[in-house]
Amino acid sequence: MNKCNKLIPAFFAAFFLAACQQGGDETELSGAAQGTTYHIKMVLNGLEVKPEELHKAVEDVFTDIDAKLSNYREDSEISQLNRQKSSEWLPVSREIAALVSIAKSVSANSKGCLDLTIKPVFDLWGFSRHEMKVPEQKDIDRVLTHVGMAKIALDEEHLRLLKKDPEVGIDLSSVAQGYTVGAIANLLESKGIQNYMVEIGGEMKVRGRKANGDEWRIAIEKPTPFAREVQKIISIHQEDGEAVMTSGTYRNFFEENGKVYSHIINPQTGKPVDHKLLSATVLHDDPTWADAWSTALLCLGEDEGYKVAEANQLRALFIYHDGKELKERISSELAKKP
Repeated sequence: MNKCNKLIPAFFAAFFLAACQQGGDETELSGAAQGTTYHIKMVLNGLEVKPEELHKAVEDVFTDIDAKLSNYREDSEISQLNRQKSSEWLPVSREIAALVSIAKSVSANSKGCLDLTIKPVFDLWGFSRHEMKVPEQKDIDRVLTHVGMAKIALDEEHLRLLKKDPEVGIDLSSVAQGYTVGAIANLLESKGIQNYMVEIGGEMKVRGRKANGDEWRIAIEKPTPFAREVQKIISIHQEDGEAVMTSGTYRNFFEENGKVYSHIINPQTGKPVDHKLLSATVLHDDPTWADAWSTALLCLGEDEGYKVAEANQLRALFIYHDGKELKERISSELAKKP
């Protein structure tokens, strides 16, 4: 159920850990989930927490989220919701209601560039099943009639959702992995753990400090498709918790007749974005919001994305290509000293 080929096929994470060797008093949990891997580092400081029991609790969180949000499970809540061709109010879980609410807010503030209803277009281009192809324009026009955040209404208080167009399909890819990171972080905090790093498929949240007192340091990957190199290292100064999320165009793409097509689809055109922005990174205290915003900014591109980041006071880093050169652009909020 990860951003690469399960629940979140569209939006690749672009992070990995800098200096993530086992610390003296740091406990680490790791495993496979959501079609990717996860790593958790935490400082227990004498807390009565049994790692094996915590590991099971972490796995239970993954299982619960997968059952609700996975588009790749026919029995998941979101899959069942998509199969209901109804224009009446439908009950949804608290998780789905929360994610739709966040997505609606980000969509409204990003010129509609974050759109959960993009699923039929994404399917048409073949990214969902890794059977990529350029569709006919008539087919794009046909499915676009069922796309638009205005086509879904949310009653968050009563946990219900209305599909104004019964054919609307919802894909939570742009927010679900961030939500999962947040859910695992909340689990740790419920056990009294205040110093930790949670990483799932490169998306992460850190809080407090490492066991040796150092700040957590995150290495942002250079957005190149065939190599793993460090572009920039960020030290996290916020001890109350910081999520770091990246969306990128440079790993999930295909080429046809000499043209490269990214998996990032513009909801207005129904076609992959065609700009110079390779990755957008957002730092935020909430992983779900960071995930949603990184997707929206990437869709907007290096110029419009920057303007939207400034207007919404986002801490954002943009990496784009200028000819053969990679360039960075940092929002004024991220440029501020902590």
